[in-house]
Amino acid sequence: MIETLAFIGAGYLAGSLPFGYWVVRWTKGVDIRTVGSGNIGATNVWRTFGPRYGIPVIVLDVAKGFVPVLVATLTVGHVAGALTGGAAMLGHWRPLFLGFAKGGKMVATYGGALLGLAPLVGLVGAAVWILVFALTRYASVASISAALSLPIAAFLLGEPWPVLVFTSLAALGVLILHRGNLARLRAGTENRVQLRRKPARA
Repeated sequence: MIETLAFIGAGYLAGSLPFGYWVVRWTKGVDIRTVGSGNIGATNVWRTFGPRYGIPVIVLDVAKGFVPVLVATLTVGHVAGALTGGAAMLGHWRPLFLGFAKGGKMVATYGGALLGLAPLVGLVGAAVWILVFALTRYASVASISAALSLPIAAFLLGEPWPVLVFTSLAALGVLILHRGNLARLRAGTENRVQLRRKPARA
């Protein structure tokens, strides 16, 4: 129990690392929360400053979910891994290192956590995300579609109950945090991500 609690704390601290904020602040001298959508996640970084900045943020946001969850799962088990993944996502949403202010929408961190907890399910989610994004160029649609597919994939692949609970609750969390995107999609005002877009000037 103590070991599991330690991993939960480590997961939250890892998730709280605001890489999107730090990368843009350190390289451009800009607060990412003041440009674009105001989100610290990789999508806003990519859309505002281009893939040169967005790709490192994606990798780092995935890693901060993957590493603590993988270690927790291998060391203690799936329950500890799932709880650690939830803590990492919570940290990304309300990061300690930004004073618990609004963070990101948890998608990349969720993906990393799932790769550490149930790699096959994580790969299914990644494939769904890539396919939907390639067809629509909407990161929000890809994220929602991938999140909704994961509980189904976990069930079909016969994953243990902690994975089923984790993917179900995480899908609900992703939907809630994308309420604004859903409203913009209905209104036809949601922005597509342009892969070759030139970085915006600060």
